[in-house]
Amino acid sequence: MLRFKPSSRALVGVDISSTAVKLVELSRIGTQFQIENYTVEPLRQGAVVERRISDIDEVVSGLGAALGRLRPKTRQAVAMVPSSAAITKRLTLPAGLSDAEIEVRIQLESDKHIPFPFSEVAFDFQRLARGEDSDGQQEILLVACRQQDVEQRSAILARAGLVPAVVDVETFAIERAFALLAPLLAPAATADEAVALVDIGASQSVLHVLYGGSLIYSRDNAVGGQQLTETISERYGLTLEAAEMAKREDSLPEDYPAQVLTPFIATLAEQVARSLQLYYTAGRPYAVKQMVLVGGSSAVRGLAEHLTKVCDMPVTVANPLEEMRSAARVDRQSLASTAPSLLGACGLAMRTPA
Repeated sequence: MLRFKPSSRALVGVDISSTAVKLVELSRIGTQFQIENYTVEPLRQGAVVERRISDIDEVVSGLGAALGRLRPKTRQAVAMVPSSAAITKRLTLPAGLSDAEIEVRIQLESDKHIPFPFSEVAFDFQRLARGEDSDGQQEILLVACRQQDVEQRSAILARAGLVPAVVDVETFAIERAFALLAPLLAPAATADEAVALVDIGASQSVLHVLYGGSLIYSRDNAVGGQQLTETISERYGLTLEAAEMAKREDSLPEDYPAQVLTPFIATLAEQVARSLQLYYTAGRPYAVKQMVLVGGSSAVRGLAEHLTKVCDMPVTVANPLEEMRSAARVDRQSLASTAPSLLGACGLAMRTPA
């Protein structure tokens, strides 16, 4: 029997969210990914606020605890900065420029593209495919953010005992992981159909719209799973940790749906529907015909069914790791319930090492 050994291109994706550090280790077997392991470590409230890290020591401690359980085969890791902290632009430059010449052009013209001093900038670029009518020009994808954001995440990885291989941007991690979901979606009936990806985090939810695998629209909503957790805590006299656990395990009293869950679902669905309206108001040409839910609260009882009715489209809860092979130590049953919250970490672990 032929056996394939995992390549050395394994990476640990590290997603630092407002409530937890989420880790996924992926390796490659041939052209396919394999799940080596994953874990989620809760963070103290306030350690990360609105996607900004405010307590580095807490995050390092949480990451260290997560690594103790993960026991990764590699120490090469990828973290990310939020999409809101990065500038992404397409530039048109002469096709004959070398990489060094492109860097010089970006530096000289930085005030046209980047809204903060170039001395504070970390940037990268990628040449995009040239069209037949390019007329000697080529599109360059420029990505820039503040150097301090890159250094902060690199330092956190290093302090926890990891080797920072890449600091990515949230947008690209989402697009990369979405490629795993595409085969699980219904085929588009027409060429102009898009997919809504709703990421339900702790403090907020985000509606992304993807077309052809690229993220073309995003909008934040101030409704997240933490609000539901706090309501459960108050109503049933539980600590926040116990309320979160009860919510995930669906182990609350029979009046839970009517008294607590139904108002939360209605509010969240209203915000998602409004975001879709704003997407169309912005003149976007692609019709959203189906929706995918990710994030820690995406699988709460009845949410997908209610969104199906409100938004009049098929709604599914995503599992970006469903079709992947896994190492023997991975608990597939536990993974299925956790996977919707691992989209970002999965997309990071899929990154090609620098």
